[in-house]
Amino acid sequence: MNYNGKKFRPISNTANGETSEETLFIYKQDGKILSCEYSGGKIVKGHLIGIVNDAGEIDMRYHQVNISGELMTGICKSIPEIMKNEKIRLHETWQWTSGDGSNGESILEEI
Repeated sequence: MNYNGKKFRPISNTANGETSEETLFIYKQDGKILSCEYSGGKIVKGHLIGIVNDAGEIDMRYHQVNISGELMTGICKSIPEIMKNEKIRLHETWQWTSGDGSNGESILEEI
């Protein structure tokens, strides 16, 4: 699976997360290396970097600056699902490596 050039928006997130339907993720992929810039909603600017395995699963690390001016960091694992419309839905489990260290789940859909 190749995510290069694909755009995603969250459709759900746990309450301790900062992404929302207003957040836009723009993915780039070169070989197995995935990168992304994102912003919107509570996030002024964010970046992620990850490795994509043969099943399209992503092991990533992210950092972002929120609207309160805080630098937040975390880890995330994304598992893809191909929907009936051929778009990708990403089921994510994540954990903050800054702040309170809590974890959560989110779902992103390709737009």
